[in-house]
Amino acid sequence: MAEMSLVVQEMIKKVPIAVLATAGLDGIPNAVPVAIKRVLDADTILISDQFFNKTLTHIMENSQVSLLVWEGNEGYQIKGTATYESEGPRFDKVAQMVEEYAASIGAPLKSKGACFIQVEAVYTVAPGSHTEENLA
Repeated sequence: MAEMSLVVQEMIKKVPIAVLATAGLDGIPNAVPVAIKRVLDADTILISDQFFNKTLTHIMENSQVSLLVWEGNEGYQIKGTATYESEGPRFDKVAQMVEEYAASIGAPLKSKGACFIQVEAVYTVAPGSHTEENLA
C-alpha cells in the first residue's frame, strides 16, 4: 500500500475529469472519463459508477486499475486495486452523494455502484526528466 501526497490528493479533488484505465482477462485495455470521484484518505480513492459497462466487467475480472489526473504540465498516475460495491452502508453514502450532486447540476444521474481504489503506487506524468518517477 502507498500513500498519496497532499499535492496528489488536491489534484484529484481539483480536476473535473480523471481517466480510469482497466483491462480484462483478455488484456484489452479500456479507459473512461470519470467525474464523480473523492479522496477518502491518503491511500483510498472513491469513484462512483453511473455508466460502467466494460469497466465494471474488467474490474470484476482484474482488479488492477490506473487513474490519471493532470492539469497543465502537472499530472499523476495512481495505480491500485479496485473493489466494487453496489449495496451496503458505503454504497448508500455514495448514492446519496451522487443524488445531491445530480440535483445541484440538474442532471439525471444515479449511482449504480462504488469503486474503491486502494492506492499501491503513484507516478508523475509531468513532462521532463522525472516523467514516470515513482512518488509512492
